Amino acid sequence: MSNPLWSPTQAQVEQSQVYQFMQHINQAHGQKLDSYSSFHQWSVSHPESFWNEIWDRCGVIGHKGDAPYLVDGDKMPGAKWFPQARINFAENLLRYRDERSAIIFRTETDQRAELTYAELYTRVAQYAAGLKQRGVGKGDVVAGFMPNIPETLIAMLATTSLGAIWTSCSPDFGIQGVMDRFGQVKPKVLFTIPAYLYNGKKIDCIEKVEKIAAQLDSTEQVVFVPYLGQNETITDVRHACWLDAFVDTSATEVSFEPVEFSAPLYIMYSSGTTGTPKCIVHSVGGTLLQHLKEHQLHTDIRREDKLFYYTTCGWMMWNWLVSGIACGCTLVLFDGSPFAPSPSVLWDIAEQEKISVFGTSAKYIAALEKAGNKPGSSHDLSDLRAVLSTGSPLAHESFEYVYRDIKADLLLASISGGTDILSCFALGCPMLPVYTGELQCRGLGMDVAIFDDQGQEIREQKGELVCRSPFPSMPIGFWADESGEKYRSAYFAQFDNIWAHGDYGELTAHGGVIIHGRSDAVLNPGGVRIGTAEIYRQVEKVDEVQESICIGQPWKDDTRVILFVVLKPGFTLDDELSTRIKQTIRANTTPRHVPALIIQVADIPRTISGKIVELAVRKVVLGETVTNKDALANPQALELFANLPQLQS
Repeated sequence: MSNPLWSPTQAQVEQSQVYQFMQHINQAHGQKLDSYSSFHQWSVSHPESFWNEIWDRCGVIGHKGDAPYLVDGDKMPGAKWFPQARINFAENLLRYRDERSAIIFRTETDQRAELTYAELYTRVAQYAAGLKQRGVGKGDVVAGFMPNIPETLIAMLATTSLGAIWTSCSPDFGIQGVMDRFGQVKPKVLFTIPAYLYNGKKIDCIEKVEKIAAQLDSTEQVVFVPYLGQNETITDVRHACWLDAFVDTSATEVSFEPVEFSAPLYIMYSSGTTGTPKCIVHSVGGTLLQHLKEHQLHTDIRREDKLFYYTTCGWMMWNWLVSGIACGCTLVLFDGSPFAPSPSVLWDIAEQEKISVFGTSAKYIAALEKAGNKPGSSHDLSDLRAVLSTGSPLAHESFEYVYRDIKADLLLASISGGTDILSCFALGCPMLPVYTGELQCRGLGMDVAIFDDQGQEIREQKGELVCRSPFPSMPIGFWADESGEKYRSAYFAQFDNIWAHGDYGELTAHGGVIIHGRSDAVLNPGGVRIGTAEIYRQVEKVDEVQESICIGQPWKDDTRVILFVVLKPGFTLDDELSTRIKQTIRANTTPRHVPALIIQVADIPRTISGKIVELAVRKVVLGETVTNKDALANPQALELFANLPQLQS
C-alpha cells in the first residue's frame, strides 16, 4: 500500500467541521462512528436522518415541515425530499448582511473591486425590484450571457429571490451555441455585457447579442451591464437597456419568495458536442443542501476563508462556487485568461488576496507544470490550505507537482461529479490523507459504488460509477421532457433503479475513488476495457508533448487505439519520439494500452469549459457528422482529424 502524500494531524481532524458533525451524530443517534468510512456508511444507510441533520446543522433558513422528509425513497427517479418544506435559495445565500467582504473581483489587467455583504444585499434588492417591475416571478426564466463578474452573481440572487429560474452561458459561446441553450428555455429577461476581456484582447459582444435577441421571441428585456464601458450603441438590440435604467435604486429590502424544496432553481446544459444540449433542471432545496454539505463538511469552509475557483459562467463550478457565500466566506471572482499576462496571474492574486481554498481544473495544473511554473517558490502561499481540481482526472504526476512545487502542507482534493448533479459523487475530506491519483472519498449521503457490466458491485476493479440510492441534488428532470423518458434514458437505462453516471472508475483499498475517464470514451482493444485517462497519464510524462487525445478506431474486427498529440513549439513527431511515447505507455500499463498509431496535430478540440471531446473526434475519424460544433471553443480543430491518410492503412 502506497504512502500518503499528505495527512492531517489529529488536531486538524478534530477541528474539522466534518469530524464535529460526526460526533454530533454519535450523540444524537446513539452511534459509535469512529472513522469517515463508518460515517459515510451511516449516512447512506439512514438518508432521511442524515439529510435532516444537514438541514439543521448547516442552518437552512425556511420552513422544513414535518416528517417524513423522504417519500418513496426506494425510487429512482421518483423519490421526494422534504415534501412540506418552503425555502428560498437567495435568502439562504444572503443570510449575512454585515460589513465583512462578500466578493473580491479581479481581472487579468489587475482591476480590483470589492463588495461587503451589506452592499451585496442592497444591490440584490435593486436588481430584484427591477425584475419584479418587469413581471418576473415563479417559473420564469432569467438568463445571463455574462462573464464571471459580481453582477452575474447579483442577477442570479435577484432572480432566485423571486422564485424564478436562473440559467447562464459565458460570452465566449457562439450564437448557435447560445440559441441551442436559451432557445429551448425561453428566458424572459437576458443579462449581458457589451464586451469582455480575454488574453489581453477586448472582445465585443453587441453584434452577437443583437442576433441572439432577435431570435429569442420570449425575451422582453435585454439588460446590458456596463462592463468595460457604457459608450457603445445598443439601439439595434431588441428590447435593450442599460443596467442603470433597469434597476430600482430606491429599493433597500429583498422580499424572498418561498418555494417548494423541489422547485426549479437552475437550468444547466450538457456539453452538446454530439447533439442538441440537454437542459438539466436542478431544484432549490437539493442544490442548497448539497452545496452546504460539500462546502462546510468536505471543504471545511468557514467565515474567515477566501474561496476561489477559476471558472466561467458556462461551467457548473460557477454555481458551486457562488453558493459559498451561504457559509459567510469571501468569494474571489476572476475574469480573464489564467495565463495572461503571465502564468503567475492567479498565484499573484492568491498571494495578494490571501486565498485559502484555490480551485481550478486538472488541465490548468498540468499546463502550469509543463510551463515550469513553481508557485511555492515564487509566491507567499502561507494562507493556502486546500487546492481543488476537477474537469477531468488529475494525473498522478499532477498530484506530485502540487505537493512539490505549490505547497507541501495542504489538502489536494480532486473532485468529480458534474453538471448532471450540480455537485460531487467523490471529493475531498479534511479527516483523510491524500494518496496519489485518488479522490479521497465518496461524498456523504451519496451511495456510490462501482458495478461490472452485470450490475454487480466490485472493488479495486474498474467499472461503471453508479449511485444506488436517491440523493437530494438529483435533477428534477430535463426541460420540456414532460414524460420524463429522456431523463430516465440518460441515467437509468443501464441498471434499473440505479443512477449510472457515465464515468469509468474504481474504488481503492483506501476507500478512495479513481476516475479513468468517461464510459462512452472507454477503449476496447481485444475486448479489454481501457480508460483514456490511463493513457493520458503516461503521455504527460513525455516532455515534448503539450497535450493529447486518444480514441478507438474499428479495425479488422477489433479496435485499435489512435493517439493524437500536440507537441511543444519546435518539436516534430519522428520515429524516435513516437517509439519513446509507446515505450513509456507500455512500461507503465500493458501492451493493450499502446497506441497502434500516434499522429501529430496542431490543436485538439475542446468544449468551452475546456474538456477535450473524444466522441466528436471519433465521429470525424469515422466519417460521421458532428452536429453541434458551436458547443466547441475551437471547432476548426475538428477539421484536423478528417481524412487523415494514416488512418486508412
